Amino acid sequence: MQIGLPLSFGISFGISFDDVLRARERLADAIVRTPAAISHTLSSITGAEVVLKFENLQFTGSFKERGALNRLLTLSADERSRGVVAMSAGNHAQGLAHHAARLGVSATLVMPEGTPMVKIGRTRALGADVVVHGATLVEAHEHALALAHDRGLVFVPPYDCPVVMAGQGTAVLEFLEQEPDLEMLVIPVGGGGLFAGSVVAARAVAPHVEVVGVQVDTFAAFDAALRGVAPADGHVPGGETVAEGIAVARPSARAVRVARALGASTVVVDDSAVEEAIALLLEIEKVVSEGAGAAPLAALLSHPERFAGRRVGLVLSGGNVDLRVLASAMLRALVRTGRLTTLSVALPDRPGSLHARTGVLAAQGANVVELSHDRMGPNTRLRSAVVDVQFETADREHRDAVVAVLRAEGFAVTAVD
Repeated sequence: MQIGLPLSFGISFGISFDDVLRARERLADAIVRTPAAISHTLSSITGAEVVLKFENLQFTGSFKERGALNRLLTLSADERSRGVVAMSAGNHAQGLAHHAARLGVSATLVMPEGTPMVKIGRTRALGADVVVHGATLVEAHEHALALAHDRGLVFVPPYDCPVVMAGQGTAVLEFLEQEPDLEMLVIPVGGGGLFAGSVVAARAVAPHVEVVGVQVDTFAAFDAALRGVAPADGHVPGGETVAEGIAVARPSARAVRVARALGASTVVVDDSAVEEAIALLLEIEKVVSEGAGAAPLAALLSHPERFAGRRVGLVLSGGNVDLRVLASAMLRALVRTGRLTTLSVALPDRPGSLHARTGVLAAQGANVVELSHDRMGPNTRLRSAVVDVQFETADREHRDAVVAVLRAEGFAVTAVD
């Protein structure tokens, strides 16, 4: 069955809607049917009617279980006896490790250096042999292929495989069954496996639904490939990003062809938008999301005109975030929204000066978090001191009012970056 798809599509690209339906049958008793729910507060913030699909509630914390298990269930008896190998920044590794152990298949996972320790630790705890190798996913991929050749293991790609893509597509098939009135779907895109599977499923059951992929600007290779744009000046995608789950420099060419053939599109966001989305999901929805999972919400925050007034489904793809990254994102969100501020103030070095300054803060309802008092630094003068104070306020308006009162009281105030 290929509802709404060209008859030659499955032959041309190796993945059809029939493949997604068969994947759903295979996965039915082993994968969580994750909930979907509208967020009234996020809808108010973004101007769209926001519906979330909580794939972070899978056992290993991400949608990747779907594709990994679908591939494992299609192994021949000989392949099962040899074992599997894969490369992953974390979520594919955990999904494959969990279900391989459950099925009695040995699994080796190659994870690049810099993978969050929480993902490495959890993958090992699930029973896999973890090999940390390579500075990038590309290098980890090459090493995984070498291990497959040397040890006779079956390589299980995290995204560039029709069987894996079909498994990932079951997430959107479920979503559209739960929320048939969606007008748009927003999907995080790294290598493109989830995106390709989602586009195939959506075009078959709801061809009117617009499917939009989201990439971070440091790794916008899929977006460039989809638009047929060569990287400027030989630029290779890469760099630090909070969304390491979609930090893929070489996406699946098959996934790009699927997306182009079925009319999907992409948008690009920066890391600050992703961090803001992580913070909003935690504060408003009480849900922990990794950067990749928060990218769809970041798209609505960054491109509100694209989604305003539409009923938009966001696939919250995973929740496996390093606690240090989460803590940093939350603190940076407090600073961005004006709720946590650090000011530097020059004071005369005499009794009562510090008390006068903190008294102004107290009178304005600001809560002091930390104080640093310096009499000998290069920015001080004789009989003076510089005090850095970090304080909490309700919002930007409250913060600005506090700063205005300090200046009105004669304090020389400088913001500390």
